[in-house]
Amino acid sequence: MDERLFYEESEVTKEIPLVCPFCRQENSFPVRWKVRSKRKALPKGAGEEDRKRFGKARSYMVRVDDLVACRNIRCRKRFEISGQSVVLTE
Repeated sequence: MDERLFYEESEVTKEIPLVCPFCRQENSFPVRWKVRSKRKALPKGAGEEDRKRFGKARSYMVRVDDLVACRNIRCRKRFEISGQSVVLTE
């Protein structure tokens, strides 16, 4: 059974404070995340191995955006977001 059947997917935008590495100004940037929340019940037709995998499954978020553009009028350069790209929830 495909592991994607264990989750419900949605997309969320969160404001994250970041510092531009070029102009050194701090701003909050909108960053898109894909939220995968664990379903309440196991999908139909699951076997014993699928039950074990479903029991270990957890809800999590995956960052979709890797680049953001600086909001400073004089800078406007794009820079890469570093740090965590996956966050466990629950």
